[in-house]
Amino acid sequence: MKVDTMRFVDKYVGVPLCVIGTAFFKLFLRPKKNVKPKNILFIELSEMGSAILVDPAMHKAKKTFNAELFFLIFKKNKPSLQLLNTVEDKNIFTINADGILPLIKDTFKFLLWARKRGIDTVIDLELFSRYSGLLAGFAGADNIVAFNNFHGEGLYKGNMVTHKVMYNSHMHISKNFIAMVNALISNNNEVPYSKTKIDDSEVVLGRAEISEELKDKVAEKIKNIIPEYKKGDKIVLINPNASELLPQRRWSREKYKDLINKILEEYKDVYVLITGAPAESKEAKQLAEKCGDRCFSFAGEVKFAELIGLYELSKIMITNDSGPAHFAAVTSMPTIVIFGPETPALYSSLGKTRPVYARLACSPCVSAANHRKTPCKDNVCLQVISVDDVFNAFKEEYNG
Repeated sequence: MKVDTMRFVDKYVGVPLCVIGTAFFKLFLRPKKNVKPKNILFIELSEMGSAILVDPAMHKAKKTFNAELFFLIFKKNKPSLQLLNTVEDKNIFTINADGILPLIKDTFKFLLWARKRGIDTVIDLELFSRYSGLLAGFAGADNIVAFNNFHGEGLYKGNMVTHKVMYNSHMHISKNFIAMVNALISNNNEVPYSKTKIDDSEVVLGRAEISEELKDKVAEKIKNIIPEYKKGDKIVLINPNASELLPQRRWSREKYKDLINKILEEYKDVYVLITGAPAESKEAKQLAEKCGDRCFSFAGEVKFAELIGLYELSKIMITNDSGPAHFAAVTSMPTIVIFGPETPALYSSLGKTRPVYARLACSPCVSAANHRKTPCKDNVCLQVISVDDVFNAFKEEYNG
């Protein structure tokens, strides 16, 4: 389904279902109180990057409760969970969101799956999705943790929750996720949860296990594109893409062209690879053709699971604010991330990263309050970021 279709269904079908679901939940389900979490299900459906950002919270939950972890995610986003393998593959349930009928079918299959596995705790990481609220409420759990809008207008997602957490839009999302785990730890009935301080030391992301075999495999694929390439040569990655969820995050191709040529002119010993999904290979090739002879399209050349091998072989990546910035965080490769309609204060990568952000008065224009849908058709917040702005950030990090 297209993103706007999903938003439409979530609003006009989700709200009435949440009203009915809440009444049923209050009358018939009545979760038990003071149940110690043993089987914890995390729900994060639509954002691949968030599956990385929640990892510190998952580790805290596992360590605190000695619990088994489970995860619910859209099928197309599952590979992001397999970068760190914090959740065992057998404990991941995927929902096919390619159409209404597959989604309905998998929804009912999930509800049976959750009950068969004795899920006693659900942490709904989606900010204000009605669909995830319904899934959390009817999974059969006694502890249901979710963000709540309390006295805020709109954003209704029912009241099928036992632990209502205040979403803090001034705190990094990874800390918001940890606050949800803290709600389970608390011995007090807090309104709102969570009345705890979360230190930066708690936000620690693990590293992916990257074998020499994987790096050799990726190196061979690079050599297929660049015959003279040798493992150890300096590679700069460029990711000019952003998902259809928020296309306003894209810095202009023309500026990427000028940036690449500036890098090639200044650094005579580097290769530039333009990355992307197979569907983005045509645009990547067109961009590479406008650049110097040490720039190549690498879009679609590696599988998702091989990305971390590519990142480990590379010196640095310059990217729009998108999934790859978060995927790279599980490797040693630093990133330069160009922000526009979102803010690094909330969604910065947890790896070694340097944001480039214009800080316009209108930015960030996407948030939980508007379900990440902006009215903006003219992303000036990115247009005012110059090639020199990004190049200088790159140069400082590269020369580090």
